[in-house]
Order: sequence, then C-alpha cells, then structure tokens
Amino acid sequence: PLYMQNKKAPAPAAESIRTEAIALDVIDSMQPGWLYIVGPGTTTRAIALKLGFPKTLVGVDVFTRGSVIALDVSEHRLLQLLEHQSAKIVVAPIGGQGFIFGRGNQPISPEVIRKTGRENLIVIALPEKLIALRGQPLLVDSGDPDVDQLLGGYVPVVTGYHEKVMCQISLSPGGQ
Repeated sequence: PLYMQNKKAPAPAAESIRTEAIALDVIDSMQPGWLYIVGPGTTTRAIALKLGFPKTLVGVDVFTRGSVIALDVSEHRLLQLLEHQSAKIVVAPIGGQGFIFGRGNQPISPEVIRKTGRENLIVIALPEKLIALRGQPLLVDSGDPDVDQLLGGYVPVVTGYHEKVMCQISLSPGGQ
C-alpha cells in the first residue's frame, strides 16, 4: 500500500468559496515585476478567474498580476521566460494523491524549479484535500533526485485568506 497512490479526488462545488479565498490571498501577495507560473487544477484556476484571465485546466499558465503572459506553456517556454524575469510557482496537490510535482505538471521541470528556487514556491490547497491525505506528506517526483531533495522539508500551504498550515514535502515512495 505504501507504493500505491490514492485515486484522484475532485473538489465538490460547495468548496468554491474557500477556493476563492485562497485565490484572493495569492493575488494580494503578488509582487509587481514577477511572473507567476500557475500549475493545473481547479484550485489554481480560481486565481486566474479572479484576475479575469482564462486558465487551462490541465495546463501550466504564466501570469503577472495585470496580464496573461502565456497559456499552456512547455518547459522550453518557461525556461525562456525565466531568462528575463523572476518567477514564483503556484501549485496545488492533486486531490487524493498529494503530488505537487511529477504528476500532471511536467512543464514545471527540475530545471524550472532550480531557476525559480524553493523560496519562490507557493503551495495552495483546500483544507479538505489536506485532511483527505490522512496525515501523509505532500509528494514530489520531479524526475531529478537532487531537486526532490531540495523541495523536501516543511512548506507553508495557503488554505484560505490569510490562512496557512505547515505541511511536510517528501519524496514519493517510488522515488526513494
């Protein structure tokens, strides 16, 4: 069982208010001149919608507080953008699984993570999704053991407007 991941769990519609609160917290903290690389998912999509921007549900998109830079980007495009501007990465764990890297957001590659730095990682999650993990850590499986080690440890997770909890990030059982 340790090596089996849980099935993907969708977010119920009733959670839209909490998702909006998370989006507002991220938007209020957005810094001028920075890019925001936003991973896939319904929780991250709320950020784009609150900004009035389109968001690809299963893609990685790039925004500033005031504009859409690129939609459904590739790793190559992210690396090009990072040559000229600093960026933060916004990701949400896959519901029911807990992966923040290595499942569904491949454009956010180990090289992209290295260039942005762990200090520029913003993890967001509905409290219910964290509870569903039953105390298990958030998982990474970037494909690069050094980057996975870099991401390990504790990280604040935005769970509401000005609400955060500390969660552990660990290597996926298959990546150890």
